[in-house]
Amino acid sequence: MAEIFGELLTIGLMAFALGMDAFSIGLGMGMFKLRLRQIVKIGLTVGLFHVLMPMLGMITGRFLSDKFGEIAAYIGGGLLILLGIQMVLSSFKKEENSLISPVGFGLLLFAVSVSLDSFSVGLSLGIFGAKTAVVLTMFGAATAILTWVGLFIGRKVQGWLGSYSVTLGGAILLAFGIKLLFM
Repeated sequence: MAEIFGELLTIGLMAFALGMDAFSIGLGMGMFKLRLRQIVKIGLTVGLFHVLMPMLGMITGRFLSDKFGEIAAYIGGGLLILLGIQMVLSSFKKEENSLISPVGFGLLLFAVSVSLDSFSVGLSLGIFGAKTAVVLTMFGAATAILTWVGLFIGRKVQGWLGSYSVTLGGAILLAFGIKLLFM
């Protein structure tokens, strides 16, 4: 029983840590003028990607080298930097439409960028034979909840900051992307 509890605690902590990426980025994305329906959709999409990516990682974990984790972090960091730059640049334009927003392709970019690190974790968990259903359920649920919390907080801050909120949101994404690339 202690062994099962230990494994659940470990997986839960990993799920929380991976979900904190989505929370942090959700703070920035929440500064878009999002409706409740969009927030729900974003959380579900990011949660789904935090199920799919580690599942793919667990399936292929035995076949890929340790270098892949670094490549995933670089790709994720690059995507976040692009999203952040686009948000900052769009905040200086008078028009309301931006090239990338948390809908459609922008939502997929967002979900992929925060889920790449969970792919790397899935690689490791696949090698160690972790219980797939438990891992995927905990990763997906924790990430969806933390994404929603980040988006709601970002939405509140957006109301306080007005037009500067998109700039701040872009700066958060940019900083997080730089952190992934260089730390």
